[in-house]
Amino acid sequence: MTNATNISRPLSIEKENIRGLKFPDNEVLASKDAIKIRQSNLERALKLGNLEHNKIKIVFEDSEGVKQVETTVWGVTDKRVILKQGVLIPIHRIHEIK
Repeated sequence: MTNATNISRPLSIEKENIRGLKFPDNEVLASKDAIKIRQSNLERALKLGNLEHNKIKIVFEDSEGVKQVETTVWGVTDKRVILKQGVLIPIHRIHEIK
């Protein structure tokens, strides 16, 4: 996929446990096209969350490896995705949105 990390088998995590994770500053996606697609998918996930309360899967990478959370997206800023209870995931650490 995008790098040597195996994102086909991310570790599932509860949204409440994201607060304690450490996120490096580097971007996980290699191409500008992949970054544009991620942004488009985030906007779609936000609409699904706000209008239909649909849960989506976010595959992201913290300092320890690739993880996945199934949740509703409540907001998207220029740098972060906002989940319920004010939980934040830096956008530059998200591999994909399913």
